[in-house]
Amino acid sequence: MPNVRQLEAALPVAPLKLLALESAQGLGARVNEYLVGFRRNMRSAKHSDPAFQGYIADSYLLDALCPRFGSGEGKGILKESVHGKDLFILVDICNHSLTYSLGGHLNHKSPDDNYQDLKRMISAVAGKARRLNVIMPYLYEGRQHKRSNRESLDCAYMLTELAEMGVDNFLTFDAHDPRVQNATPLNGFDNFTPPYQFMRALLDTESDLLIDQEHTIVISPDEGALDRAVYFANVLGVNTGMFYKRRDYSVIVNGKNPIVAHEFLGDSIDGKDVIIIDDMISSGESILDTAKQLKLMNAKRVFICATFGLFTNGLAAFDDAYEKCWFDRVITTNLTWQPQQLYSRPYYTMADMSKFLASIIDFMNHDVSMSHVMTPTEKINRILTKYNNREEYHLV
Repeated sequence: MPNVRQLEAALPVAPLKLLALESAQGLGARVNEYLVGFRRNMRSAKHSDPAFQGYIADSYLLDALCPRFGSGEGKGILKESVHGKDLFILVDICNHSLTYSLGGHLNHKSPDDNYQDLKRMISAVAGKARRLNVIMPYLYEGRQHKRSNRESLDCAYMLTELAEMGVDNFLTFDAHDPRVQNATPLNGFDNFTPPYQFMRALLDTESDLLIDQEHTIVISPDEGALDRAVYFANVLGVNTGMFYKRRDYSVIVNGKNPIVAHEFLGDSIDGKDVIIIDDMISSGESILDTAKQLKLMNAKRVFICATFGLFTNGLAAFDDAYEKCWFDRVITTNLTWQPQQLYSRPYYTMADMSKFLASIIDFMNHDVSMSHVMTPTEKINRILTKYNNREEYHLV
């Protein structure tokens, strides 16, 4: 873990507790394992000091649950005290695999239901925690971040509501538009991105990549993802390109204006490996069309990297596109729930974020600067150098 000396020299804000809601229990368990390992391996004589009471523990998970009545209403219950704790609440807004019974019918939880459970838990804390931090990897209503004509500002209202409930820090990943943090300018808002985990997953699965300007290019599927694509390309030392979407603004389908065509701006990709960087895969229609266009432009291979793999229309379209050789690999993180059958697909690779998330929690608990965590340029360069050296060895 980076900057271990800083952690050894710093005092924790308060004893650490992690509350993983039912929607994020799997991820929370993995994060907890890393936290336990980090602190057991920490070598510091200060840990015997009373200020470090509870610093090393067998588990940091808080025992809590959120049951529902027969009417569908729910409540949050804490089974242990959080008084004076530095509490981190982890929630997966997009986990629709959870169900509850209402009127004899089985209902799947929507993002609204998961968000309401989060508020129930904050209410159960009742202001007793020393500090309250919410980790919401997929930003609730993040796609409704600005107003066009007569529309609601759901994301901004959510942040305002949580701030008024006493949340001190809000952590998210790859926000659709991080400027939404302006809704709560006096509260902490951290937006993390997973370029290191993407690169690590890609290099671990592909043994014959040549990362240079002659063989690789990073593509943004639209103008909204350009910033992350430019950063990724600069770190790798390769060129970047962009598609822009021509939409039909006269109609609305499934809450958005349908895409008419993708137009490409950038250097030639003839014979190059292409890495597409985006924040999410929703239905997959847009990104698969982008991949198809790239293959028609004679791209050698197409690798799709997206922070959130929602696959809202299932995997059939991806299976079909893979059979047609439109793309070669899909990499998404485990920050949101994903169907189990996805892991059996030959084209899928998961970028594990649990260790990174545990590092973030550990740094925040010590009030240590996270600048190194937020800009992992040195780490990417280091693994890239090792990979390229290995490639040269194999080529010889």
